[in-house]
Amino acid sequence: MRAALLFSAVLAAALVLGVSPAGATTECRGLRVCVHVVGPWVVVPTGSAVPRRSVRYRMSCPRGYIVGGLDAELTARAIDIQFLGALGSPVNPGVTTSRSVVFVATYVGGFARAPTARPRLGCIPSSGGGARIPTSASVVPPGRPALWRVRTERLRPGRTQLIAKGCATGERLVDASHAVGFYTRRPPAASLVESVSATRSIRAGRVVVTVRSGASLAGTRAVVQVAAICAGGQ
Repeated sequence: MRAALLFSAVLAAALVLGVSPAGATTECRGLRVCVHVVGPWVVVPTGSAVPRRSVRYRMSCPRGYIVGGLDAELTARAIDIQFLGALGSPVNPGVTTSRSVVFVATYVGGFARAPTARPRLGCIPSSGGGARIPTSASVVPPGRPALWRVRTERLRPGRTQLIAKGCATGERLVDASHAVGFYTRRPPAASLVESVSATRSIRAGRVVVTVRSGASLAGTRAVVQVAAICAGGQ
């Protein structure tokens, strides 16, 4: 199973190799060799229902790198943002994190129009993982039994798009997720966010998202990410 770790949690100091200049965000702070990866402005759902709805978005480091630091930019203080980390000791890149990480954002305030969050990764060269936990016939260590199969597509202004994603052969679908994001320098205007609507369904064991984009999206790079969370594979 995976545990949800707060974004503000500090990854193990043993891998802090140096001090980098202070900046607006901190995903690479203290890491001598670090590659910044900046995500889109991901739309966070609002509403007063309990439990509150969340949005999940997966990001990856370049090949040969793992996640060493994380940060995010928010357009509302009432956005609670976390990431999914793997169980293990010590809490470390390569143990808690791997090449990819899933962010989870939830709006917990009273009202906000089109809140968004832009996740960021600080990627460091990979250097192996943690130690193996001894097992017995009836006890096994936590692992990664659920895998994210992701498809990310660019949205087209004035179009309706059907984007589907399924599991690999031998796997079974256990959960589904989708997110809309905008690659803009500044947070997208509420009118731009509201010009895109997305609905999700499960059809024949596949995750299908129907996205309708308004003409006002022209000139803006926007994406939808569709995720099938799968289990039972090799």
